[in-house]
Amino acid sequence: MKKMNHKKITVPTAVFILILCIWEMTVRIADIPLYILPAPSKILLAVVSERNMLFLHGMVTLKETVIGLILAALFGILLAIIMDRFELFRTAAYPILVVSQTVPVIVLAPIFIIYLGFGMAPKILIVVLMCFFPIVISFADGMRHVDKNQVNLARLFGAGRLRTYSLVKIPGAAPALFSGLKVAATYSITGAVVGEWLSSDCGLGYYMLRVKNGFMLDKVFACVVVIVLLSLLMNGCVKILQYILMPNLRKK
Repeated sequence: MKKMNHKKITVPTAVFILILCIWEMTVRIADIPLYILPAPSKILLAVVSERNMLFLHGMVTLKETVIGLILAALFGILLAIIMDRFELFRTAAYPILVVSQTVPVIVLAPIFIIYLGFGMAPKILIVVLMCFFPIVISFADGMRHVDKNQVNLARLFGAGRLRTYSLVKIPGAAPALFSGLKVAATYSITGAVVGEWLSSDCGLGYYMLRVKNGFMLDKVFACVVVIVLLSLLMNGCVKILQYILMPNLRKK
């Protein structure tokens, strides 16, 4: 098992390093200009030189993301419970939720700006919309597949609907909920950046547009690196929360 876990880390790392080496050599040998494709070394230098600006803009994006993800989780959990409790509501709401995902968020963003202004509100709402769906669907499906014998046993011992959910259904569907949260956390940073592209004077989306218009592609890629790192950070925070709330997973 340890050898398998070791391979899961070393093999992707080796492939990633190989890709970076090929990228670096290709740019240097072909003498590709910086404004077309920067070498990984140039991107790393840009990350270091722009670290203060990237940190300041990154904190703005991270703040919008955290607030949006928390709101999406709260509303998503509540709606999933209602969908599980009322079958008619689930039948009506499920197709609407699926259809809502076919509308590109970038199309809705200008509408949000018109109604909510140019502050943080439209960015947070975009994050909520991007994160809401996987949380609702994963949690609702998880509760739907909880062992019915456990539910019947809880009711046999006199548990009401509230206690049945708190003792059986919600804990039983927790793994599914965290699966949805991990997906949502990975997408959350992207939602905030999309909102900043359209209207903002700060944040990673604003910074990326500014350096892109100046054809400073090394700084554009540096911003992409920070976005990736923040997305991994959000996903990692959800995993840590899962291990704290579900100690039984530590044994696996």
